[in-house]
Amino acid sequence: METVKNIFRFYVEGFKNMTWGKNLWLIIFIKVFIMFAILKLFFFSDFLGSQFENDSQKSDYVLEQLTTPNK
Repeated sequence: METVKNIFRFYVEGFKNMTWGKNLWLIIFIKVFIMFAILKLFFFSDFLGSQFENDSQKSDYVLEQLTTPNK
């Protein structure tokens, strides 16, 4: 258990002493938020949810799409 505390303390102290690192982490979190939250809302619609009523119909459609060759 002491090892886990030492590792946690190591990262906490390292993060406190960062100068540029805090700004870079902020930029990373903003980019991840944009990619997963905002882009999902506008570009990735719920196709299966809007086309099929239940899970068995959804799974049949996905199986058919995966197993039939493209024409």
